Amino acid sequence: MDLSNFTTLQNLESAFGGESMANRKYLFFANVARQLGFSDLAKLFKETADQETEHAFAHFQLLHPELVVKDAAALTDEQKREIISRCLSLAIEGETYEYTTMYPEFAAAAQQDRDNPAAEEFLKQAQESSDHANTFRSAAHRFGLLKFIENYHADRYSEALEVLNGGQAVTRVAGEDPATQKWICRQCSMIYDPVAGDPDSGIAPGTPFAAIPDDWSCPICGATKKTFKPLEEKVAA
Repeated sequence: MDLSNFTTLQNLESAFGGESMANRKYLFFANVARQLGFSDLAKLFKETADQETEHAFAHFQLLHPELVVKDAAALTDEQKREIISRCLSLAIEGETYEYTTMYPEFAAAAQQDRDNPAAEEFLKQAQESSDHANTFRSAAHRFGLLKFIENYHADRYSEALEVLNGGQAVTRVAGEDPATQKWICRQCSMIYDPVAGDPDSGIAPGTPFAAIPDDWSCPICGATKKTFKPLEEKVAA
């Protein structure tokens, strides 16, 4: 579908928002009906809410065709990573907008209207959105690190197989420049790259391993800094 048509794009986004809101509204109605003893009406609201979800999904698929999975078995591991990474990126983007822009603006407006309960609710939601964004960022961070771990293990297995087949052993040495020397966790094989740092743990890009606080721990398995050792990398032929 051609999403370059701005009007159609806006209409799809509005339709997705409307169907999504209807889903949550009908679920709320179902809960009210259930509490009041109207079980048949509760069932009706729940069934309609499920239908609204399907409508919302259909609109979202048109908005984000890159996320449509028709046959997961036919996808490569890299394609799967790209799709889930995109999901995480969209989640982070949405939650970040909520806690940096949407809720603060709503809270300020409520305070001007002297509606303290609304202001408190908006500020509470802003904090929760911030927490959600950080959770998604951590997940994305771990996801990326795990990819490097998988690649590291795959390389070592390939090298071992090459030697078994009569090939030459690969020469590996640890780097000497603290600014680029990588370190690897002996417990889970997570690789710390000083160029990238570990922003989610407060370690800025460009931080040499020696400069990391001693109480820092592996973001994958929680091992202490002492568990890491210099990573020996392939020597270019």
